[in-house]
Amino acid sequence: MRTTQDAIRHLERISVYLEVKGENPFKINAFRKAASLLEAAEVDLMDIEDFTAMKGIGKGTATVLEEFRTTGTSTALTELEQQVPEGLIALLKIPGLGGKKLAKLHEVGVIDADSFAEKLADGTVEAMPGFGKKTVEKYSKALETFETRPERLPYGVMRKSVAELERTLAEMEHIIRFEVGGSFRRAEETCKDLDFILSTERPKEVKEQLLELEQIDEIIAAGDTKVSIVLKRDDAYIAVDFRLVDDLAFASTLHHFTGSKDHNVRMRQLAKERGESISEYGVETKEGLFQPKTEEELFARYDLPFIPPELRAGRLEFEADLNTLIQETDIHADVHMHTTWSDGTLSVEELVDACAARGYSWMAITDHSKYMKFVNGLTEERLRKQRIEIEAARKKHPDMTILCGVEMDILPDGSLDYEDTFLQEMDYVIASIHSKFDQTEEEIMQRLENACRNPYVSLIAHPTGRIIGRREGYAVNIDRLVELAAETGTALEMNANPARFDLTASSLVKAKAAGVKIMINTDTHKPEMLEDMKLGVLHARKAYLEPSDVINTWTAEEARAFFERKRQGVK
Repeated sequence: MRTTQDAIRHLERISVYLEVKGENPFKINAFRKAASLLEAAEVDLMDIEDFTAMKGIGKGTATVLEEFRTTGTSTALTELEQQVPEGLIALLKIPGLGGKKLAKLHEVGVIDADSFAEKLADGTVEAMPGFGKKTVEKYSKALETFETRPERLPYGVMRKSVAELERTLAEMEHIIRFEVGGSFRRAEETCKDLDFILSTERPKEVKEQLLELEQIDEIIAAGDTKVSIVLKRDDAYIAVDFRLVDDLAFASTLHHFTGSKDHNVRMRQLAKERGESISEYGVETKEGLFQPKTEEELFARYDLPFIPPELRAGRLEFEADLNTLIQETDIHADVHMHTTWSDGTLSVEELVDACAARGYSWMAITDHSKYMKFVNGLTEERLRKQRIEIEAARKKHPDMTILCGVEMDILPDGSLDYEDTFLQEMDYVIASIHSKFDQTEEEIMQRLENACRNPYVSLIAHPTGRIIGRREGYAVNIDRLVELAAETGTALEMNANPARFDLTASSLVKAKAAGVKIMINTDTHKPEMLEDMKLGVLHARKAYLEPSDVINTWTAEEARAFFERKRQGVK
């Protein structure tokens, strides 16, 4: 079913194509105005009987909307896509290059990145009104990384830059308070850019400090209310917007730029029902502008509890009991971790100490199996030797239950890396795929089914094998995997590594609905990765998981009983 937001995006896309084509500004603005009207109207697309009844939407735009609502596309956009080169639209990814400039470039023969590079090199662009030598240098530099610069970056890549920027902002003068917003604050898998909200009484001085940040690759805008830059961090180019506001507007601005768009639409609907309107500046009321000091005050005005950023999707957060959702303090264990016995950097003793310091009551040592020779995977003999070291750690930490586990490979032919006669010696067995990602869905699913049906396999780890931004993973049928897990009593992992976030929140929803139990694990190889448990919990909350859904919120005794039931064939 098409949503209002889908329609808004469709209209905005048409307006971009029209602008690049060099169409009449009135025609372009008609579609942009219609998009704004739909967003402000706060009504369901499917409930609108007559689009022309909305003041500002004409017959032509209404026809496009009717067609989109019925088919999911429109003749108008299809024709534009045929008339405007796809490579030209792709150039919009270059910072500072908008529709109007692209229209001018199209007039001189630019249709893609290669033709743009030619026109920059031969002096055509420099001679055009509104461009010039500095502009040519900027675009030439941007084109060097255009093909390799992704539109969105993984959360894990952004996290490092956010931490660095937060340290720098904390040392700047004249900043009252600041916080990152946007998709990063909502802990989304990827982020297009970073949005920082800064409150200050001296915006000019703050602006000057921002423009002195290290590793600035490009300055997009430098005003007293907004500074936009592109940072070069390692091999990544990160767009950052700093919004400078009066402290009275800080909470409203933070809420607005945290999003999501759908969440903000629902909030505006609640305000409209009371004859009020919400914006980034505050709440317009009959008595005047109300500016909440905190987001809590804003939510409370509409009889809502504080809605954490990770839940702001415009869906269940307004109806569900958020107090029942899992929290990081519910976690009692991490049960997918590696030591120096394979490819980890901590010894068994160091890893146990680290888990004890986090307040965990149980844990599992799960080094790689023998198939993974290139990471020093453990043979049966080495696993038995490791058990001796684990027994010593148990004596030193009597309050910590330490499971002797292994992350066992599911081999390309579908067999498992150890025989059952050996697996029965282990307290806990993870099964995972690390090889032959190019197999067909049928082959991959047969491998996963074999693992699920093995009585000693308690968990399927990182079930899709994806690495966000680098590798899509193998051809897994999530619906079928959830069915197998439910049928066999096998748990599925929410791998908290921000490069994985695997399973995704949408897949976790399916698992919960089927009664499949989840484990949130960090897949720790070095000590700082233990901190990723917080991210895993945030993503579990996106799926509205509760402590009862997640095995590592249980006691060690409850978890071992769960593993044992599968070994005994008892559901």
